[in-house]
Amino acid sequence: MAKKNALGRGLGALIDGAETATSKKVDTLEVSAICEIDINDIEVNPYQPRTEFNEEALAELAQSIKQIGIVQPVTVREIKSGKYQLIAGERRFRASKIAKLNKIPAYIRRAEDDTMLELALVENIQRENLDAIEISISYQRLLDECNLTQEELSDRVGKKRSTVTNYLRLLKLPAEIQLGIKTKQISMGHARALLGLNDAEMQLMVFNQILKYEFSVRRVEEAVRELNNPDSNAKKAGENQEKEFSEKLKPEHEKLQGQLTDYFSAQVQLKRNTIGKGKIIIPFKSD
Repeated sequence: MAKKNALGRGLGALIDGAETATSKKVDTLEVSAICEIDINDIEVNPYQPRTEFNEEALAELAQSIKQIGIVQPVTVREIKSGKYQLIAGERRFRASKIAKLNKIPAYIRRAEDDTMLELALVENIQRENLDAIEISISYQRLLDECNLTQEELSDRVGKKRSTVTNYLRLLKLPAEIQLGIKTKQISMGHARALLGLNDAEMQLMVFNQILKYEFSVRRVEEAVRELNNPDSNAKKAGENQEKEFSEKLKPEHEKLQGQLTDYFSAQVQLKRNTIGKGKIIIPFKSD
C-alpha cells in the first residue's frame, strides 16, 4: 500500500499553484511563491513577539497536522541559498517538528532586515492568539523600532486607534499587574480601570484587593473613583451621617438638650437615629 503523504491531502490539493521546491529550483523561486521546504533548512525568527508556547496546544496542533496536514503555510524569507528564516507561523513550525514532518509548505518572501521586524510583528499579531501584554509589547516595538505613528500602526494591524492606545497603556502598569494580565488573573477591563489611578502603589493595592475579594470591573471602577476623590467622599459620608441622625427628637430628648444648653451656656445639639444611636455636639468660640 502506498505511504500516506505527510501533508495529508497534499499541498497541491489545498493551494492552487503550489509547487515543490528542490535544491535545483531554490535559486529561481519568485517572491511569495508557495513551496515545500525541508524543515531543517528553516530557522526561527529572532523577532518573534510570542514568548511562551502552550505545550498542550502545540501537541494538539501536531496531532491535527498528522491527520490533515498544514492547511495554512508558514511565511519565510530566504537568508542564503537554500536556508530560510521564519517571518510568521512559529506555532505551525514547532508543531510540524513534533509531528516529525520532513517538509512544510511555506510562502517565500523577500524581506530586508529593516523590514523584517515589522512583517513579523504585524503578521503574528493578526494571526496568533497572543496575550494582551505580548500584543502591547509588539505595538510598542512597532512604534519604537519601525518608526510608525499610532495612526500608521492602527492601519497596519487593522485596529481602531483607541484599541491600540488601550493596549499601549497597559505597559504603564507595574510589572506585577502586567504579569496578572498575562496569567489571566485579571481582565483587560480590570486593567483599564486600574489605569485610572496615577499612583503605582494604589494600583497595586487595588490589584491585590481584586485577587483577594474577586472584585468585578464595576467595583474596581467605583474604588478608583473613591480613591481619586477623597474629599468628595468624605463630604458625602458626612451628609449621609447627618441624614442618619436626623430623627425628630422626642420630648424627653428635647428637654435634655435644653438642660445641656443651659449647663454649658452654649447651643448644644443632640442628634439620634431610630434605634437610639446618636451624638451630642457642644460648640465653643475659642480655646
